[in-house]
Amino acid sequence: MPAVSKGDGMRGLAVFISDIRNCKSKEAEIKRINKELANIRSKFKGDKALDGYSKKKYVCKLLFIFLLGHDIDFGHMEAVNLLSSNKYTEKQIGYLFISVLVNSNSELIRLINNAIKNDLSSRNPTFMCLALHCIANVGSREMAEAFAGEIPRILVAGDTMDSVKQSAALCLLRLYKTSPDLVLMGEWTSRVVHLLNDQHMGVVTAAISLITCLSQKNPDEFKTCVSLAVSRLSRIVSSASTDLQDYTYYFVPAPWLSCKLLRLLQCYPPPEDGAVKGRLVECLETILNKAQEPPKSKKVQHSNAKNAILFEAISLIIHYDSEPNLLVRACNQLGQFLQHRETNLRYLALESMCTLASSEFSHEAVKTHIETVINALKTERDVSVRQRAADLLYAMCDRSNAKQIVAEMLSYLETADYSIREEMVLKVAILAEKYAVDYSWYVDTILNLIRIAGDYVSEEVWYRVIQIVINRDDVQGYAAKTVFEALQAPACHENMVKVGGYILGEFGNLIAGDPRSSPLVQFNLLHSKFHLCSVPTRALLLSAYIKFINLFPETKSTIQEVLRSDSQIRNSDVELQQRAVEYLKLSSIASTDVLATVLEEMPPFPERESSILAKLKKKKGPGAVSVNELEEGKREGGELNGGGERGGDSSAISTPSPSADLLGLRAGPPVTAAAPSAGSLLVDVFSEAGVNDDVHCAFIVNLPSGRLMFLIFLTPFSKPITKPVPFLAVPACLSASHTLLSLALRFVCKNNGVLFENQLLQIGIKSEYRQNLGRMYLFYGNKTSVQFVTFTTTLNVQAKPVEPLIEGGAQVQQVINIECLTDFSDAPLLNIKFRYGGALQNLTLKLPVTINKFFQPTEMASHDFFQRWKQLSLPQQEAQKIFKANHAMDTEVLKAKLLGLGMALLENVDPNPENFVCAGVIQTKAQQVGSLLRLEPNAQAQMYRLTVRSSKDTVSKRLCELLAEQF
Repeated sequence: MPAVSKGDGMRGLAVFISDIRNCKSKEAEIKRINKELANIRSKFKGDKALDGYSKKKYVCKLLFIFLLGHDIDFGHMEAVNLLSSNKYTEKQIGYLFISVLVNSNSELIRLINNAIKNDLSSRNPTFMCLALHCIANVGSREMAEAFAGEIPRILVAGDTMDSVKQSAALCLLRLYKTSPDLVLMGEWTSRVVHLLNDQHMGVVTAAISLITCLSQKNPDEFKTCVSLAVSRLSRIVSSASTDLQDYTYYFVPAPWLSCKLLRLLQCYPPPEDGAVKGRLVECLETILNKAQEPPKSKKVQHSNAKNAILFEAISLIIHYDSEPNLLVRACNQLGQFLQHRETNLRYLALESMCTLASSEFSHEAVKTHIETVINALKTERDVSVRQRAADLLYAMCDRSNAKQIVAEMLSYLETADYSIREEMVLKVAILAEKYAVDYSWYVDTILNLIRIAGDYVSEEVWYRVIQIVINRDDVQGYAAKTVFEALQAPACHENMVKVGGYILGEFGNLIAGDPRSSPLVQFNLLHSKFHLCSVPTRALLLSAYIKFINLFPETKSTIQEVLRSDSQIRNSDVELQQRAVEYLKLSSIASTDVLATVLEEMPPFPERESSILAKLKKKKGPGAVSVNELEEGKREGGELNGGGERGGDSSAISTPSPSADLLGLRAGPPVTAAAPSAGSLLVDVFSEAGVNDDVHCAFIVNLPSGRLMFLIFLTPFSKPITKPVPFLAVPACLSASHTLLSLALRFVCKNNGVLFENQLLQIGIKSEYRQNLGRMYLFYGNKTSVQFVTFTTTLNVQAKPVEPLIEGGAQVQQVINIECLTDFSDAPLLNIKFRYGGALQNLTLKLPVTINKFFQPTEMASHDFFQRWKQLSLPQQEAQKIFKANHAMDTEVLKAKLLGLGMALLENVDPNPENFVCAGVIQTKAQQVGSLLRLEPNAQAQMYRLTVRSSKDTVSKRLCELLAEQF
């Protein structure tokens, strides 16, 4: 880099920075900045032409002001003019300003590209580097189109200086990551690969980053790089620290380059050439040998560099998985790190050994460290290390050590961190099933699991134990005896009651011969838990009771008394009431033979993939559970998802319930379209036809906070609408995590659309608002050919009964009139219940009613807007958020969303034309809340700054939270 002369000190800039630092308040800083901006603007607009030094100084000041967080809307042309200067410092400041402040949509981009082309063709290495840095920093598609063909030529040219080659390689990498379709190597491929042989280590380091990225996308084109990478790695590994003095870091030769070479080799399988493979194995052995040598320095930088190379080498050994000797040596080396005083090394060692445990060559070597890993699980202070220890125990488990590992994991569960308990429960359940030779041990383990961590035992786990017990005759009696003993504990988890109710209802007769577990004793034990359980568990117990009448006729009168009691047949929950009534009638009128047929023992479940494995894979992410595990899971036995409802219920209600996937809680194929018979029978919610405006009841909605939010009028359903009108395309089934929040957030900037859809039901919405009043139409469509019966909706409070029947393929509507009483943050909950095929479906959604729906747009001139903006200057009146763009930054889309928000979009108000400003008044019955909004997009950084000012602080915060999710 050229030396900077004393004359380039820019004293004026130094004085300005000093003035800013000496400001005592924010207001003083803004005043000083505004004064300086006015001065710079007058200088740029003055008749007298500025010399290069003055331009550079003023552009520097503008850059500094921008970095302080203030908007800069002039000076860009002066910065572009600096690019034509022959002085390094002036050109440098010009490129710096452009890299930071100019976006890809700027009208100056063509002038900038011309200046860059001139510098690239100048053959001045300093100017070429500045131009390449600017291209990489901006990285826009326009620059990729302009220079993607020129940069590879500069990179491979023989007369290009080394510093320029480094910049060219990194610049090309940046363009490839942003616009891979424009960076076509073609004829340059072989010459780029041969940069690995370059004499300059900096060029090789920069080039290998580019080659690695290209190899990941086009491995066949760059496969010749393997032999060159091995050759270069061999030279580095075999060299002494004095051979590469300029690239030796704390006695470790070229550690960054070594790591990058090892990472590049992981993009390819083991070399086919015997000589290359032998040389690579020799390199890896050398790296492992050097790890055993005493350190040449006590500095942490030395050990970090040395271990970085070691772990990359071990990753390559694991990737190849073809050298038993290297795999075992790598395992032994990692074993030494398990007790290292450095926490990071212990973590990395555990993580790498998890992968080694899956190799047939190193699995036994990993198992030798079981005691150390168990000790780490018990004694490590860092929860992330303990989690990796649990992962390693899970990975090294096989039939020889399964009982020991499961016992240790169960023991640890009692004191485990809450953040990893659910995952630990899943792993214990999988291991207990996968390696169970004696299924009585499996039953004991799962029941112990429920006892220790019942709150973290998901439905999949207890469904699975029921499935296995039903499918294996040899364990049924033992399971009934064990669960009967477990239920005698004074404090018993509800999941234990579920398992006990199901198993005793099916196999209680196997232990009924013992007076201590006679039929009446079994019933009394289960019924003693009844009042402590939730509604689904009570429903399961009622099904167990009717099973008892079939298994033990002597209990019939006792159970009928329970079913006949007011607490059952007059139960407020319709599910429990219906079961009690139906079971009582069934036990009264059915003959013994009919009862035995209806309530016969559950048949074996079909063989399917283990639902527990699927849940663990979903929790840990793709690749967390191997294909082999899933295949073994299939061989071990089926899933209780189809039987999930069977596992949770008993004979008479044993039909798989469609509610299993109503909220997307279980894995299943996504529904992309309705059945042909129902594909076009849903009414278009955007049409005006069929809307019933009658108001039947009015009530106040109270939020959990107790604050009155708004007045809602609810109509019952009108008659079903059966006119076949095609509906809009809608999303497939949505997961439970989206049910309450994300669905409602999709309607912040729009009023019409599909609120919810699954295999059974589609809910469309259409709404309109005026001042503090609103009206919402909900359309409920039955996508099946079967009736929905006892269809009810509840809106936080008791409402009038609605039309209880929706025919298959029909649609009904509901009208909600809304009045906003005061500002609010939480929307009301809508609960929907109905029966489909005898099974109760229950769905809870948030209605998309947000505070912005009551905006009245307000047109304002620029002067009025900023005057009002300054008036709303109290800290509590402003809410600001800087966030990453979630969607493409399209100007028209942004305008549409802001208009959909309900405010007036003000044109030509903000000095920066890229910014958006809006104004509106929220109309409530209690008061009017004026609000102003300013959205500042930064396309280059893909970021937004959103500022909302309102006369009420809660409104500012809520609007800011809502809008940050929309862009």
